[in-house]
Amino acid sequence: MEFSRAQEIYNSPKEYEVTYNDVSIWIDQLHNDGKTATVHLRHSLEERSEVNVAELKEEYLIQS
Repeated sequence: MEFSRAQEIYNSPKEYEVTYNDVSIWIDQLHNDGKTATVHLRHSLEERSEVNVAELKEEYLIQS
């Protein structure tokens, strides 16, 4: 994923399905380096990881 798209998703009031290594995640923070983000598994708030934004995939917009 491009960093600019990650910013759009992060700042959007809509909920998007984003995955990292085929696992659903939330973006917690985008880093100033323009390359990395802190994420956590969608169903686990405990474990956070710093990942390369290029490895994130937008799957779809979640309809609510």
